Amino acid sequence: MIVIKMGGSLGINYEAVCNDLASILKTGLQIILVHGGSSETNLVSARLGKPPRMVTSVSGYESRYTDRETLEIFEMVYCGKINKGIVEKLQRRGINAVGLSGVDGRIWEGIRKSAITIVEDGKKKVLRDDFTGRVEKVNLDLIELLLEHGYTPVLTPPAISYQGEAINVDGDRAAAILASALKVEKLVILSNVPGLLKDVTNESSLVEDIPIREMDNYVKYAKGRMKKKILGAAEAIRQGVKEVIFADGRIDKPISGALIGKGTIIH
Repeated sequence: MIVIKMGGSLGINYEAVCNDLASILKTGLQIILVHGGSSETNLVSARLGKPPRMVTSVSGYESRYTDRETLEIFEMVYCGKINKGIVEKLQRRGINAVGLSGVDGRIWEGIRKSAITIVEDGKKKVLRDDFTGRVEKVNLDLIELLLEHGYTPVLTPPAISYQGEAINVDGDRAAAILASALKVEKLVILSNVPGLLKDVTNESSLVEDIPIREMDNYVKYAKGRMKKKILGAAEAIRQGVKEVIFADGRIDKPISGALIGKGTIIH
Protein backbone atom coordinates (compact mmCIF):
# COMPACT_ATOMS: atom_id res chain seq x y z
CA MET A 1 0.00 0.00 0.00
CA ILE A 2 1.13 3.54 -0.72
CA VAL A 3 -0.26 6.99 0.01
CA ILE A 4 -0.20 9.59 -2.76
CA LYS A 5 -0.60 13.28 -1.99
CA MET A 6 -1.48 15.32 -5.08
CA GLY A 7 -1.08 19.03 -4.55
CA GLY A 8 -3.46 21.69 -5.75
CA SER A 9 -0.97 24.05 -7.37
CA LEU A 10 -1.32 25.28 -10.93
CA GLY A 11 0.19 22.96 -13.55
CA ILE A 12 -0.41 19.56 -11.96
CA ASN A 13 -1.67 17.11 -14.61
CA TYR A 14 -4.74 15.52 -13.03
CA GLU A 15 -5.42 13.39 -16.10
CA ALA A 16 -1.90 11.95 -16.07
CA VAL A 17 -2.08 11.28 -12.33
CA CYS A 18 -5.42 9.49 -12.66
CA ASN A 19 -4.25 7.47 -15.69
CA ASP A 20 -1.14 6.36 -13.84
CA LEU A 21 -2.98 5.65 -10.59
CA ALA A 22 -5.56 3.51 -12.39
CA SER A 23 -2.86 1.48 -14.14
CA ILE A 24 -1.01 0.85 -10.86
CA LEU A 25 -4.20 -0.10 -9.00
CA LYS A 26 -4.95 -2.75 -11.63
CA THR A 27 -1.70 -4.50 -10.66
CA GLY A 28 -3.18 -5.15 -7.20
CA LEU A 29 -1.34 -2.47 -5.24
CA GLN A 30 -3.60 -0.54 -2.85
CA ILE A 31 -3.42 3.25 -3.03
CA ILE A 32 -4.98 6.03 -0.99
CA LEU A 33 -5.06 9.38 -2.77
CA VAL A 34 -5.00 12.63 -0.81
CA HIS A 35 -5.42 15.87 -2.71
CA GLY A 36 -5.36 19.63 -2.31
CA GLY A 37 -6.97 22.43 -4.29
CA SER A 38 -5.22 25.68 -3.41
CA SER A 39 -5.02 27.33 -6.83
CA GLU A 40 -8.69 26.63 -7.68
CA THR A 41 -9.75 27.87 -4.23
CA ASN A 42 -7.86 31.11 -4.83
CA LEU A 43 -9.68 31.62 -8.13
CA VAL A 44 -13.13 30.85 -6.71
CA SER A 45 -12.51 33.01 -3.65
CA ALA A 46 -11.61 35.97 -5.85
CA ARG A 47 -14.68 35.46 -8.03
CA LEU A 48 -16.88 35.44 -4.92
CA GLY A 49 -15.40 38.70 -3.69
CA LYS A 50 -13.41 37.05 -0.92
CA PRO A 51 -9.82 37.05 -2.22
CA PRO A 52 -7.44 34.73 -0.38
CA ARG A 53 -5.38 36.10 2.46
CA MET A 54 -2.12 34.26 3.01
CA VAL A 55 -0.37 34.74 6.33
CA THR A 56 3.09 33.84 7.59
CA SER A 57 3.62 32.41 11.06
CA VAL A 58 6.42 33.58 13.31
CA SER A 59 8.28 30.37 12.42
CA GLY A 60 8.13 31.24 8.72
CA TYR A 61 5.36 28.91 7.49
CA GLU A 62 2.79 30.26 5.05
CA SER A 63 -0.88 29.30 5.33
CA ARG A 64 -4.34 30.44 4.29
CA TYR A 65 -6.15 32.67 6.78
CA THR A 66 -9.45 30.83 7.23
CA ASP A 67 -12.39 32.65 8.75
CA ARG A 68 -15.81 30.99 8.61
CA GLU A 69 -16.68 32.37 5.17
CA THR A 70 -13.33 31.27 3.74
CA LEU A 71 -13.82 27.83 5.28
CA GLU A 72 -17.13 27.45 3.44
CA ILE A 73 -15.48 28.39 0.12
CA PHE A 74 -12.62 26.00 0.92
CA GLU A 75 -15.10 23.13 1.52
CA MET A 76 -17.03 23.95 -1.64
CA VAL A 77 -13.90 23.68 -3.80
CA TYR A 78 -11.92 20.94 -2.03
CA CYS A 79 -14.79 18.64 -1.03
CA GLY A 80 -17.02 19.46 -3.97
CA LYS A 81 -15.44 20.46 -7.26
CA ILE A 82 -11.96 18.97 -6.87
CA ASN A 83 -12.81 15.82 -4.91
CA LYS A 84 -15.77 14.76 -7.02
CA GLY A 85 -13.91 15.65 -10.20
CA ILE A 86 -11.09 13.26 -9.27
CA VAL A 87 -13.56 10.54 -8.28
CA GLU A 88 -15.29 10.94 -11.64
CA LYS A 89 -11.98 10.65 -13.49
CA LEU A 90 -11.11 7.44 -11.62
CA GLN A 91 -14.58 5.95 -12.09
CA ARG A 92 -14.24 6.61 -15.82
CA ARG A 93 -11.05 4.52 -15.72
CA GLY A 94 -12.75 1.61 -13.97
CA ILE A 95 -11.62 2.44 -10.43
CA ASN A 96 -14.33 2.34 -7.76
CA ALA A 97 -13.22 5.48 -5.95
CA VAL A 98 -14.93 7.01 -2.91
CA GLY A 99 -14.37 10.69 -2.17
CA LEU A 100 -14.39 11.85 1.44
CA SER A 101 -13.16 14.78 3.48
CA GLY A 102 -11.41 14.48 6.81
CA VAL A 103 -14.65 15.61 8.44
CA ASP A 104 -16.50 12.46 7.24
CA GLY A 105 -16.39 9.79 9.92
CA ARG A 106 -13.74 11.90 11.68
CA ILE A 107 -11.11 10.46 9.34
CA TRP A 108 -8.73 13.28 10.36
CA GLU A 109 -9.24 14.62 13.85
CA GLY A 110 -7.26 17.23 15.70
CA ILE A 111 -7.05 20.51 17.52
CA ARG A 112 -8.34 23.85 16.34
CA LYS A 113 -5.81 26.54 17.15
CA SER A 114 -7.38 29.04 19.54
CA ALA A 115 -5.20 31.76 18.03
CA ILE A 116 -2.35 32.08 15.58
CA THR A 117 0.49 34.58 15.73
CA ILE A 118 1.55 35.96 12.38
CA VAL A 119 4.09 38.44 11.08
CA GLU A 120 2.61 41.18 8.89
CA ASP A 121 4.49 44.29 7.74
CA GLY A 122 7.27 43.38 10.15
CA LYS A 123 4.92 43.28 13.14
CA LYS A 124 3.50 40.39 15.14
CA LYS A 125 -0.29 40.06 15.15
CA VAL A 126 -2.65 37.59 16.82
CA LEU A 127 -5.61 36.17 14.83
CA ARG A 128 -8.36 34.63 16.96
CA ASP A 129 -11.20 33.88 14.51
CA ASP A 130 -9.21 31.42 12.39
CA PHE A 131 -10.53 27.93 11.60
CA THR A 132 -7.17 26.23 11.16
CA GLY A 133 -5.73 23.33 13.08
CA ARG A 134 -3.50 20.30 13.12
CA VAL A 135 -4.33 16.62 12.53
CA GLU A 136 -3.47 14.44 15.52
CA LYS A 137 -5.59 11.30 15.00
CA VAL A 138 -6.64 9.14 12.04
CA ASN A 139 -9.79 6.99 11.95
CA LEU A 140 -8.31 3.87 10.39
CA ASP A 141 -11.51 1.83 10.84
CA LEU A 142 -13.32 3.66 8.05
CA ILE A 143 -10.28 3.68 5.74
CA GLU A 144 -9.64 -0.03 6.23
CA LEU A 145 -13.34 -0.84 5.73
CA LEU A 146 -13.26 0.85 2.33
CA LEU A 147 -10.02 -0.85 1.31
CA GLU A 148 -11.26 -4.28 2.42
CA HIS A 149 -14.31 -3.91 0.18
CA GLY A 150 -12.32 -2.89 -2.88
CA TYR A 151 -12.84 0.88 -2.80
CA THR A 152 -10.11 3.44 -3.44
CA PRO A 153 -10.32 6.32 -0.92
CA VAL A 154 -9.83 9.84 -2.28
CA LEU A 155 -9.36 12.12 0.71
CA THR A 156 -9.17 15.86 1.17
CA PRO A 157 -9.06 18.42 3.98
CA PRO A 158 -10.70 19.86 6.02
CA ALA A 159 -10.36 17.82 9.19
CA ILE A 160 -12.64 17.84 12.24
CA SER A 161 -11.75 19.34 15.61
CA TYR A 162 -12.36 17.52 18.88
CA GLN A 163 -15.27 19.94 19.38
CA GLY A 164 -16.83 19.00 16.04
CA GLU A 165 -15.75 22.04 14.00
CA ALA A 166 -14.37 21.74 10.47
CA ILE A 167 -10.76 22.97 10.39
CA ASN A 168 -8.42 23.82 7.56
CA VAL A 169 -5.32 21.64 7.91
CA ASP A 170 -2.18 21.24 5.85
CA GLY A 171 -2.78 18.44 3.32
CA ASP A 172 0.85 17.32 3.16
CA ARG A 173 1.08 16.88 6.91
CA ALA A 174 -2.33 15.19 7.02
CA ALA A 175 -1.14 12.74 4.34
CA ALA A 176 2.06 12.14 6.32
CA ILE A 177 0.11 11.31 9.49
CA LEU A 178 -2.18 9.01 7.48
CA ALA A 179 0.82 7.23 5.94
CA SER A 180 2.38 6.79 9.39
CA ALA A 181 -0.85 5.44 10.89
CA LEU A 182 -1.21 2.92 8.05
CA LYS A 183 2.49 1.96 8.32
CA VAL A 184 2.96 2.25 4.56
CA GLU A 185 6.43 1.99 3.08
CA LYS A 186 6.14 4.92 0.68
CA LEU A 187 4.48 8.33 0.70
CA VAL A 188 4.58 10.14 -2.65
CA ILE A 189 3.98 13.91 -2.68
CA LEU A 190 3.26 15.31 -6.16
CA SER A 191 3.60 19.02 -6.82
CA ASN A 192 4.39 21.39 -9.70
CA VAL A 193 8.16 21.07 -9.30
CA PRO A 194 10.48 18.05 -9.76
CA GLY A 195 11.23 17.87 -6.01
CA LEU A 196 13.28 19.91 -3.57
CA LEU A 197 15.39 22.40 -5.49
CA LYS A 198 18.54 24.09 -4.22
CA ASP A 199 17.60 27.01 -6.47
CA VAL A 200 13.87 27.47 -7.02
CA THR A 201 14.56 29.20 -10.35
CA ASN A 202 16.54 26.24 -11.68
CA GLU A 203 14.83 22.86 -11.98
CA SER A 204 18.16 21.15 -12.69
CA SER A 205 19.22 21.93 -9.11
CA LEU A 206 17.17 19.00 -7.84
CA VAL A 207 18.22 17.38 -4.57
CA GLU A 208 17.82 13.66 -5.30
CA ASP A 209 18.54 12.02 -1.95
CA ILE A 210 18.15 13.13 1.67
CA PRO A 211 18.93 10.79 4.58
CA ILE A 212 16.72 11.85 7.49
CA ARG A 213 19.77 12.32 9.72
CA GLU A 214 20.96 15.03 7.30
CA MET A 215 17.59 16.79 6.98
CA ASP A 216 18.80 19.92 8.78
CA ASN A 217 21.31 20.49 5.98
CA TYR A 218 18.53 20.74 3.38
CA VAL A 219 15.74 22.62 5.15
CA LYS A 220 17.38 25.91 4.11
CA TYR A 221 16.52 25.15 0.47
CA ALA A 222 12.79 24.82 1.17
CA LYS A 223 10.93 27.97 0.20
CA GLY A 224 7.27 28.88 0.67
CA ARG A 225 4.94 25.90 1.04
CA MET A 226 7.84 23.48 0.51
CA LYS A 227 8.75 24.12 4.15
CA LYS A 228 5.58 22.34 5.28
CA LYS A 229 6.20 19.49 2.86
CA ILE A 230 9.66 18.98 4.36
CA LEU A 231 8.22 19.11 7.88
CA GLY A 232 5.53 16.55 6.99
CA ALA A 233 8.08 14.26 5.35
CA ALA A 234 10.33 14.35 8.41
CA GLU A 235 7.37 13.52 10.67
CA ALA A 236 6.38 10.59 8.46
CA ILE A 237 9.89 9.11 8.40
CA ARG A 238 10.27 9.46 12.16
CA GLN A 239 6.94 7.69 12.63
CA GLY A 240 7.84 4.66 10.51
CA VAL A 241 7.33 5.47 6.82
CA LYS A 242 10.42 4.19 5.00
CA GLU A 243 10.50 6.68 2.12
CA VAL A 244 8.89 9.99 1.25
CA ILE A 245 9.26 11.01 -2.37
CA PHE A 246 8.72 14.54 -3.66
CA ALA A 247 7.94 14.20 -7.35
CA ASP A 248 6.74 16.10 -10.40
CA GLY A 249 2.96 16.02 -10.87
CA ARG A 250 3.13 17.71 -14.28
CA ILE A 251 4.66 14.82 -16.22
CA ASP A 252 3.27 11.67 -17.81
CA LYS A 253 3.18 8.72 -15.36
CA PRO A 254 4.14 10.83 -12.33
CA ILE A 255 3.49 8.12 -9.73
CA SER A 256 5.38 5.43 -11.64
CA GLY A 257 8.27 7.86 -12.05
CA ALA A 258 8.34 8.58 -8.33
CA LEU A 259 8.32 4.89 -7.46
CA ILE A 260 11.46 4.31 -9.52
CA GLY A 261 13.25 7.22 -7.90
CA LYS A 262 12.48 10.30 -10.02
CA GLY A 263 12.35 13.20 -7.61
CA THR A 264 13.67 13.84 -4.09
CA ILE A 265 13.80 10.72 -1.91
CA ILE A 266 13.82 11.23 1.86
CA HIS A 267 14.61 8.14 3.90
